[in-house]
Amino acid sequence: MKKLRKRHIGLIDDTNLSFQRYLINKLPWNERLIGIKGSRGVGKTTMLLQFIKQEYGLSSKALYISLDDLYFAENKLIDLVESFVGLGGEHLFIDEVHKYKNWSVEIKNIYDYFKNLKIVFTGSSLLEILNSRSDLSRRALIYEMQGLSFREHLNYNLKTEFDKIDLLDLLKNHTEIALSISKKVKALKYFSEYLKTGYFPFYEKNNSIYYKRLQEIVNMIIEVELPLLRNTDISIVRKIQQMLYIVSQSVPFKPNISALANKINVTRKTVLEYINYLHDARVFKNLYKDTYGVGLLQKPDKLFLENTNFIYAFSQENPNVGNIRETFFLNQLSENHNATYSSKADFTIDDKYTFEIGGKNKTSKQIVNIKDAFLAIDDIEFGVDNRIPLWLFGFLY
Repeated sequence: MKKLRKRHIGLIDDTNLSFQRYLINKLPWNERLIGIKGSRGVGKTTMLLQFIKQEYGLSSKALYISLDDLYFAENKLIDLVESFVGLGGEHLFIDEVHKYKNWSVEIKNIYDYFKNLKIVFTGSSLLEILNSRSDLSRRALIYEMQGLSFREHLNYNLKTEFDKIDLLDLLKNHTEIALSISKKVKALKYFSEYLKTGYFPFYEKNNSIYYKRLQEIVNMIIEVELPLLRNTDISIVRKIQQMLYIVSQSVPFKPNISALANKINVTRKTVLEYINYLHDARVFKNLYKDTYGVGLLQKPDKLFLENTNFIYAFSQENPNVGNIRETFFLNQLSENHNATYSSKADFTIDDKYTFEIGGKNKTSKQIVNIKDAFLAIDDIEFGVDNRIPLWLFGFLY
């Protein structure tokens, strides 16, 4: 316990509060049990440490632990909690829960036994968190952290302090908003950089190293998590990697599941299963006409990679610019809004707004006579009427 406390103090003391992720002000920190899931490297650990430093300082009422610590190779979490509460502890922050066997059952027991203890836990294995939802049902509030928005990327790298923008405000007042931002920073200058290397806050100056880290994150999911958590036969791992490569060269596209199955020599059912597994793991982003009642074996109407940085990490040639634009738009809107496939344009948002994505020469022809329809246009600093700069949608979270 003393060793863990000493590590906690060292981490809190070293934590910088200058840049904070969007989720820190969104979470109901006073609830008894909160779970935070998100891909490796999006900033979950830093957010926990920042909250502790802000709210508790070095007080012994809070404790940060990581379950990949060697301490837990020989000690039980519930025994640590008993000691912590006995010494006056009130708020426990548990990182990397997926590294600890039967973590969800033990946290459930801790929740039931220690009524005055507040717990926050994080996990980088989204498939593992999904597996354990039933153990924590009716107890835990689960939130997900995305990578950096374009707004956060600017704030992180340029030390700006832009606030997030509500979608309705953006649609009504985008010209004024874009012009006010442009007085402080020329967003277009940094947009291309964000699309290539701005989504994860662990960016390396060497792009090849950054992309190598992204590839390792995805390979960990395919080679370790799928066999362990979805009972994938090791023999099919290579076929899943092959499918990922094929999709990464083509997305967004309307998947021909039978043709894809023939290409990698597996059944159609297997392709659909693993498309959905990779969607759950936030490698793919599946788009449907209707998101209600979507089944495991339902074919997505359109298929994307989860973020634009993945496109550059897995593409051997110059990626398709239309693919990049649509992937960015879908990624940024998906944090707070419901995105579905539109048969008339590119996307429908919240069952109300229609969006067509394109370059600065894009016309309104495709969305003419459609109510609440807009163009998200790349390569423009500001727009007028229903023409909105694509980069501005990166300020929604």
